[in-house]
Amino acid sequence: MSENTFTVTFQPSGVVAQARAGEILSDVALAAGVPISLPCGGQGRCGRCKVVITRGEAERKTTVRLTATELEQGYALACQTRVQGDLEVFVPPIEEVIVRRLPTERGAERAYELPAACDWAAKPTLRKVHLQIEPPSLLDNTTDFERVSRELARQYDIRNLTVALPTLRRLARALRDADWDVTLTLEMSTWTSPDGPPRLLDVAPGDQTQTLYGIAVDIGTTSNVVYLVDMVAGRVVDTASAYNLQISCGEDVISRIIYAKKPGGLEHLQRLVVQTINGLIEELCARNNIAGTEIHKMTVAGNTTMTHLFLGLDPEAIRLEPYIPTITHPSPVRAHELGIHINPDATVDCLPGVGAYVGGDITAGVLSSKLYTTDKLSLFIDVGTNGEIVLGNADWLISCACSAGPAFEGAGVQSGMRATVGAIEEVWISAKTYEPTYRTIGDAPPEGICGSGMISLLAEMFISGVMDKAGKLNRTLNTPRIRMGEHGPEYVVAWASETRGKKNDIVITEVDIANLIRAKAAIYAGFSVLTRSVGIELADVEQVLIGGAFGKYIDVEKAIQIGLLPDMPWDRFHYLGNTSALGAYAALLCADMRQAVVEIANKMTYLELSADNTFMDQFTSALFLPHTDTASFPSVMRLLQSVGRRSQETQ
Repeated sequence: MSENTFTVTFQPSGVVAQARAGEILSDVALAAGVPISLPCGGQGRCGRCKVVITRGEAERKTTVRLTATELEQGYALACQTRVQGDLEVFVPPIEEVIVRRLPTERGAERAYELPAACDWAAKPTLRKVHLQIEPPSLLDNTTDFERVSRELARQYDIRNLTVALPTLRRLARALRDADWDVTLTLEMSTWTSPDGPPRLLDVAPGDQTQTLYGIAVDIGTTSNVVYLVDMVAGRVVDTASAYNLQISCGEDVISRIIYAKKPGGLEHLQRLVVQTINGLIEELCARNNIAGTEIHKMTVAGNTTMTHLFLGLDPEAIRLEPYIPTITHPSPVRAHELGIHINPDATVDCLPGVGAYVGGDITAGVLSSKLYTTDKLSLFIDVGTNGEIVLGNADWLISCACSAGPAFEGAGVQSGMRATVGAIEEVWISAKTYEPTYRTIGDAPPEGICGSGMISLLAEMFISGVMDKAGKLNRTLNTPRIRMGEHGPEYVVAWASETRGKKNDIVITEVDIANLIRAKAAIYAGFSVLTRSVGIELADVEQVLIGGAFGKYIDVEKAIQIGLLPDMPWDRFHYLGNTSALGAYAALLCADMRQAVVEIANKMTYLELSADNTFMDQFTSALFLPHTDTASFPSVMRLLQSVGRRSQETQ
């Protein structure tokens, strides 16, 4: 062994790895397959990759996130520690990456309607046909493929059939095993060839035309959603969702781009998202008693970074000025090229994006929201990790994106969780006693707070006086709910005795509040800049369309009270749910809808906010509740005055 190479033993797994002198410990763990959570992508900002050096010496580049007691006990940040000799490292179990399956999202859409009239049955993207073929003979020695092509043209007027080599290799045996009575699965169109020619995907014995499946996938930064689609009936059969396993390598796209630069990082991120999707596919197949090979097409919607990581494309240039992605309109690839567990020759079709931070999830959202067909001046907001925004109508579209972070999706907040059973979804706080009342999804004992609950909680804390407009808790109030916690001042929403686990209080800290205020400020600043860039005011907007994982459940009144949404009549707001997945479903099923997504992407102008000098001014102004420009929030000011008068009357 070289004198500059050392042995690192990870416990409790017992994995032994070799490391070069000066190599970062988290990189050694990555190469060895030892899971260590890096929510900030290895930048040393989150302090959540703590490990214990039980033997040997290492150089700690920084100790900012470590207490004196932790340093005495041997703790180090894996992403900020250099190997200087043989080491034994204990990885705390709490830091191991856990695969988290999620139940179907609360109130998941059941009327999966196409956004516009589309005769998908007459012009399907996939089709099955039953053929009874005359076997070859000495008098008719036509080749197998030509024989199939001939009968397909004669019986169904489907011509110019093509086939890939893997399917061609199976053709002769499949025809003879089925005694020339077969069902062909055909891909009739893709966005690169909307009018064909058709491609042979599979050959099965007998008449199996009653079943045909595809999947629509939303690759979100925080979570992934998969719709199983019956391509014969044109309906969604089932849905499943899970946290994107890439979270362990960064909670936002920038952190993941940084992580991708590490040796083996890009390949690791690609494997994690494929692992997440394959797990959901396996879950759906098991529930519906089908084989993965029966799924013959996959349509994917994701932001530009998620699409790059899914395809294994280097995303580094996305975060560097002038912010140029490798591609925005990816060509179709085959499932076996990515390791997706469906029919190996099935097309995997990633929907087109517009720019570095407006991707296929947003073009899918514009499609499913029907924004591209309306005459009304509309504002579309996808309230997620990235906060993408589109302004326009059927004639023109302009878009931008602002980094909202994962707080509204339950990540990066101490007691945050997704909108599933046990999540606190609504909160009311007495302006007299400062005591909270809450409602959970499923009326179950509380486990945490979801995004809609956080919006409700922030609004109530502000209106009741529990915190001020800057998000600082009022520690002079006579209530045990406000206290100093492990991470600074916090407000207790539910005592441990009320929770399901009865172990920890459910709290919101001033750090959480600051993260949420920054997220709402980024979104509000984004659509403020977008409207002004085309010479209109927010008041001119005729409808606000809200998508995103929890957008359907935002209380518009509470969202206005914290300055997340503009103060306008409530009937202008429309909540649409997971518009990305719905758009992917429409593009999967209907060839015309798939072409419409291309037209949407080509029509849309992309505004890079980092190049707009007014964005930071707008963002800074929105870092207060509801905003520094209180005149823009008259309904909130009236409410505060009303609450103030009532408080004075009760004193």
